[in-house]
Amino acid sequence: MKKLLMICGLLFSVITFANAQDGQGRRGGTPEERAKRQTETLAEKLKLSDDQKAKVSAIYLEQGAKMRKMRDSLGDDRTAWRGAMVKGNEQAEAKINAVLNDDQKKAFATWVAERKEAMKKRMEANGNGQ
Repeated sequence: MKKLLMICGLLFSVITFANAQDGQGRRGGTPEERAKRQTETLAEKLKLSDDQKAKVSAIYLEQGAKMRKMRDSLGDDRTAWRGAMVKGNEQAEAKINAVLNDDQKKAFATWVAERKEAMKKRMEANGNGQ
């Protein structure tokens, strides 16, 4: 009976450890997964054409790679990381805006404002508001 319990405990530990490795501990998955998810969200909200989807996806992939390099180079400096992240998001938004038509630009601006407001509320709720 002890052997069976030890085997079950070991198996449980291995499964738990293996599941913890998925996504490499990064919130939201890999940069590719995030880019795909972000592109699909925009495609749904803005009714993007296939050409626009490809361009937006490339922008998000490029942003993900830049953010990873910045995060690695800045280490634990949260203030610098936050500033770099905001700047990177603004650059990506400007590039995406260039891909959109006039109606899509209006919807995109509204969506970006909603996201910023939601982030502000989350930060205030967590006591991180500035």
